[in-house]
Amino acid sequence: MSGKTLTLLAILAFVAFSVGSFIWFIATWDKSREEPVSIRPHINEERRA
Repeated sequence: MSGKTLTLLAILAFVAFSVGSFIWFIATWDKSREEPVSIRPHINEERRA
């Protein structure tokens, strides 16, 4: 195989892994185990001196 073909195969493998892991993350998401974002403290609040 030429270098160009190997590079394209490596890119394709990386994209397939990235998309597959994202789909797996979404499919296994458990909403009941996560704390809602709306009740978390605000990160950007000003600190009192």
